[in-house]
Amino acid sequence: MIPHEEQRTVKWYLLLSYIIVIGYDVFYYYIVPTYISHEKSGFPSDFWYLTYLVLIILIPISLYLNKIKKPFWIKHVFVSSYLFTTFLVDILTYYGDRSTTYRSGNVVEVFLILTLPLFLNSRFFWVVTLGVVARYVFTGIILDTTYVTMPIFLLTILSSVSYLLLVRFQGYVRAIRTVYDNQLEGIVKGVIATLELKDQYTRGHSERVASYALLLAKEIGKFSNEEQKSFYYACLLHDIGKVHIPDQILMKPGKLTKEEFEIIKSHPSVGAEAVKNVEGIKDCICVIRSHHERWDGKGYPEQLKGEEIPLLARVTSVADAFDAMTSSRSYREAMSVEEAYKRIIEGKGSQFDPMLVEEFKKVFPAWVKFHKKYPWTKKWELPKEVE
Repeated sequence: MIPHEEQRTVKWYLLLSYIIVIGYDVFYYYIVPTYISHEKSGFPSDFWYLTYLVLIILIPISLYLNKIKKPFWIKHVFVSSYLFTTFLVDILTYYGDRSTTYRSGNVVEVFLILTLPLFLNSRFFWVVTLGVVARYVFTGIILDTTYVTMPIFLLTILSSVSYLLLVRFQGYVRAIRTVYDNQLEGIVKGVIATLELKDQYTRGHSERVASYALLLAKEIGKFSNEEQKSFYYACLLHDIGKVHIPDQILMKPGKLTKEEFEIIKSHPSVGAEAVKNVEGIKDCICVIRSHHERWDGKGYPEQLKGEEIPLLARVTSVADAFDAMTSSRSYREAMSVEEAYKRIIEGKGSQFDPMLVEEFKKVFPAWVKFHKKYPWTKKWELPKEVE
């Protein structure tokens, strides 16, 4: 699921959950006894307020998880906390009290089960379904009651219906995603072809940088498959801003003048602006804008320093420098991979992030293998690992 859609879905999920929890309790324990059954109103015990205490505590926790961009965990924390709390409240309320008949099962759990397909997540489906069933099984064992049989039976039926909807929705999303990826791939291929026609000396550069960078990003181990895919596409387009640079500057065999170099330095900003609204790339625009920044703050276009530079841009910087050194240009021949390795190590703490240089040492053999096997005259194709 797209991160922004996940955040939006979780927000409405929590809001409706709170409304249903409060609305159900008010209706079942206050309105029904007062106006319909004419019994004593109120919760079965004061332990019932523990549920509301937990719901209040969950609000700042959810806001924090959303702030650190972990909306995935909000729903897990909410469901786990709610089920455990209601289980505990039931046990504290009814255990050892033979004067009160155990009653449970409510519309909140029905809501939890029926909304599972919205998240398109099979793991979350089983966490919630098994969690709800386990709650009633253990409640029945501890309270020694068969009343839980009916809620378990009904929730099992609802879970089956919910699972069928989940599978169907996942199929639709996979089909849409395939079409979308094919369209984005076509756009990226077209842009790369245009860049390579403009500058023959960088033919294949974008693909190699993206492949090196993807290997390094995988080595770091901090990025999901979706983040890696978006990152790969952004790397492929990291030099897109060069389309606005005059050919006489871009292809100049000699040293650039100060004025010409200033024009070259504008390509990251121009490129980032050009694709800032493209879905599938816009979350990694930093790769295009900041791949020429340096760890010591002497890069361009914004002279960012250290961790001010986004991590993915720092990854791209290492890959970009390595390929620039190991491929031929209009003004020099390619260096050996050993010489390029030495120069990147020497750039630790000045041009490159020291942490990434250490990760680069680990992934370097894979880079050498890719470099040696790269078909330098082949037509560009999207690698299978990001399809």
